[in-house]
Amino acid sequence: MESGELLADAFGRINEAVHEAVQGLGPKQLTARLDPEANSVAWLIWHLTRVQDDHLAELIGAEQQWTAAGWREKFDLPFAAEETGYGHGAAQVEQVAVTSRRLLTGYHDAVHRQTLRFVRGVGAEELDRVVDERWTPPVTLGVRLVSVIAEGNQHAGQAAFVRGVLLRRGA
Repeated sequence: MESGELLADAFGRINEAVHEAVQGLGPKQLTARLDPEANSVAWLIWHLTRVQDDHLAELIGAEQQWTAAGWREKFDLPFAAEETGYGHGAAQVEQVAVTSRRLLTGYHDAVHRQTLRFVRGVGAEELDRVVDERWTPPVTLGVRLVSVIAEGNQHAGQAAFVRGVLLRRGA
């Protein structure tokens, strides 16, 4: 298996998990929170997609799908264009009142397609290329991609957990 194939498979698993996490959920379930400080399924999917969009667009040298394809306007959230949800508190999580699973998966699918176009062409020799010197040690392409994959999987798993609790409760 080549590096690009491995990366495409990893991002493909996040995409599948996103679709599974929202499958069959209605508007109230997407925004439901297990307690006042918890993240909703909508926030988790929006956030993981925003992070992937932000980080991959930077690596590609392209505009984020969020702004380039009009997703920001479609979501109509009260945040600055560059907002990804990093550091959001309970009040900001509540503002991600997205009640359409098609909107969430549509945005994620657009980001996923852009991601695949990039990662399929990444060779092993490129993984050691430094892409961010703001950190010690500097961040390589490989480390940045693994970081995005890890965050995507973590939040998709959290969304699946919330979904499961909501469905068991009959909420």
